[in-house]
Formats: sequence, structure tokens, C-alpha cells
Amino acid sequence: MAATDAHPAHSPAARTPEVPPPLGARGVLRIHDYRRIFGAQAISDFGDALTNLALLLVVNQLTGSLAALAAMAIVLAVPQVTIGVVAGAWVDRWDPRRVMLASDLLRVALVLGLVVVRSADMIWVLFVLGLLESSVGTFFTPARMKLVSEIVPRHGLMAANSLSQGTRIVAMVLGTGAAGLLVSLGHETWPAFVVDAGTFLLSFVLLLGLRTRLPVGARAADGPPPSIVREIREGIAVVRRSPWLVATLISSSVVMLGIGAVNVLFVPLLINDLRVSPAWFAAIDGAQTAGMILAAAVLAARLGGVKPGVIVGVTMGGTAGVVALLAGVTAVWQVVILLFAVGLVITPLQAAVTTIVQTATEPKVRGRVAALLNSVVSGATVISMAFAGLAGQFLGVRSVFLLSAAVIGLGAAAAVILFRRGDTEQALNGPPAVSTVAALD
Repeated sequence: MAATDAHPAHSPAARTPEVPPPLGARGVLRIHDYRRIFGAQAISDFGDALTNLALLLVVNQLTGSLAALAAMAIVLAVPQVTIGVVAGAWVDRWDPRRVMLASDLLRVALVLGLVVVRSADMIWVLFVLGLLESSVGTFFTPARMKLVSEIVPRHGLMAANSLSQGTRIVAMVLGTGAAGLLVSLGHETWPAFVVDAGTFLLSFVLLLGLRTRLPVGARAADGPPPSIVREIREGIAVVRRSPWLVATLISSSVVMLGIGAVNVLFVPLLINDLRVSPAWFAAIDGAQTAGMILAAAVLAARLGGVKPGVIVGVTMGGTAGVVALLAGVTAVWQVVILLFAVGLVITPLQAAVTTIVQTATEPKVRGRVAALLNSVVSGATVISMAFAGLAGQFLGVRSVFLLSAAVIGLGAAAAVILFRRGDTEQALNGPPAVSTVAALD
């Protein structure tokens, strides 16, 4: 960025710096360390889905209580909102590779501990171990994102993130299906936990082969490292100074205030309103997965040269349109088509958000910024899910879908306005303090 100012104003190099063409999925998969991280993430996501469903199944099996099921779902979600920011600060202090390795090993032990729960009087063990396992997992994601941003060149980040997001959904669908199959065949939940422990161990082995070594976070030369609270404040300050990060945080949070309710009320829409068989869920999940795979495989390279802010605004608007159409469905085949469309827009949306965080921050604060974004968005999701039950009871499921579509539309409008304002600020005042945000243009 500074080199650009060194050219004379009339120099073509000053106006049009040479930018490599964007890498596609094949290009980033040729990178040795990315392949290993990609494989480790896919295996870990499969294991997460396996354990999450198995935990709910064992709680239902031992207690038969809806309150206990809701409590377990909340226990698994709370660490994303609370511990996530602290996890990001620690990731910025440590070598992210070691963070991922430690996360995998700890989860092997915690998941295996779930096997011992065989009666209702031990249900508290499930809650404790589930909370610990979810808490440890919050360290893995920001560490992975930080490491990928250092391994993959900038012109390949959109492809890498699109590929990761698409594979994540596929792994979670497969993990959920595998948990149901294991439990239904053996009428026991412990095999699911054993398989999950094996996935974390395999992820650990893959990560051991990483060649990249990143320096740990900055330390004071004549004293102890700064406090975690101070480092979290520094991360917040970085977000406040970057118009692109502010735009991402606000628009994503507003959108999740709408999507959280949709996630809760989707089952009542199908079962109670459309009166379809639960067997259709496989086809619906398959349609969304197919859309995400197609987006990851085909759109990644084509979107590599598009501003991430533009992608965010357009895909959020598309999501609002799909949710509005879901409010008016009259047949299950319409749901299948719309969920395929959701898959098409979700992958580039999530990939664009991740790319913004990676390119708008310096490595030493990247973990904190990613964790802060994840915590705020997760909090908005929890609020929306809590609102969904009450609103669905009084307004009706379809009315809540229309209300959710309106909220998501507000998020899309906020993205368009805020990202445009960010572009204007850069044009008038130059790039903000974090020089890497220039890559967004």
C-alpha cells in the first residue's frame, strides 16, 4: 500500500497495481498445509455434528424431558457467546497450530467421558462434559481461520473460505446422519461418542504434519504480557476503526436476528402446516447441501474478483427473498427448491464474511476480531431463537417467517449502506490504520 504512494500520480502502476488472478478451489488445494487444515476441519465438523445430535438423543432417552433437551441445546450454544471472545484473545497470544492440536486432544478425552453416562442420575455429567467440550471447541475455529489467512495468498482466500464453508455443511449433515444411524442400529449412544473421539484424533494427526509455524503474539519487552481484558479491548478498538468490520458486524447480527427464528420454526412449518413426513428432511437437507457444494465448487473462482462487501449485501438480500417465499409454500417440493437456493447464497455469504475478517485485520489481532464477530452473531441467534417460540404461538409460523424476512432485509440494506460508506471513507481519507483493508478494494 505504501509502495503505491511512491509512484508518480500519473504512473499506471500507481492507479492499477498488478493483482494476481483469483485462485480457484483446485489452486488452494495444491497448498500442502491448507489441504491438511481443510481435512482436519472437515473431520472435526463431522465429529461435532455427531456428538451434538448424540447428546440430544441420550438426554431424550434418559429423561424424556423437553426442558432437559432445551437446556442441553443452550449449554452447547452458550460458550460461543461467552467464551468465544476470550478464546480469540488467547489465540492471538499462542501459535494457532498448537491451539488446534490442544483443542483436538482435549476433545478426545472429553467426548470419551460421555460414554460412562448410562442413567438419568448421571445426566449432570453430560451437561458438564458437553459444556467443556463446546468451550474447548471455541478455540479451534479462530485458530484455524488465523492460520489459513497466513497460509493461503490473498487472491485465494475467497476460494479457500468458500470451499471450507461448503465442506463444513456437508460434514455436519453427514455427521448428523451418522449419529442417527449409529444410535438406531445399536440402540446405544456410546458408539457415536467413540467415533467422534476418533475423528478428533485423526484431525490431530493431520495437523501434526503442518509445516507452517507462526510467531506467538507480541509480548512486552520488560514485563508480563498485557491482560486478557486489555487485549479484548484492543480487538474491539480494531473493529471500531474499520468501516468494513463495523459493516460486517452490524449487518450479520441483524440478519441472524431473523435467521435464528427461521431455524427454530422450520420443523413446525413442515410437520404442522404442510403435514409432510419427517422422511422429507433428508431430501431437504440434501437440496441445501447440493446448493452449497455447487456454490463452493463453481462460484468460488468467479467471485474471487468481486468485493466481499458486495457479495455480503447481495447474498443477504437473496436470503431475505428466500425466507419470504418460504412463508407462502404450499407443497414440500417448493421447500426443496428454496432450500437449494439457500445453499447457493449461504456459502458465498459466509466465505465473504470470513475473507473480510482475514483481510481487514493484522495477524496479531485476527483471532480476537474473529471471535468477537462470532460471539455477537451467536448472541443475536440465541435472542432470535428465544423469541421464535413465543412469536410463533401468537402470530403463527408463517407470519414469523415474513417478519424474519423483513429483519434479514434490513440487515442486507445495512450491509449495502455501510459498505458503501466504507468505500467512500477510503476514497476520501485513505485506508484506515490497519493497512491490509486495502485488499478489499
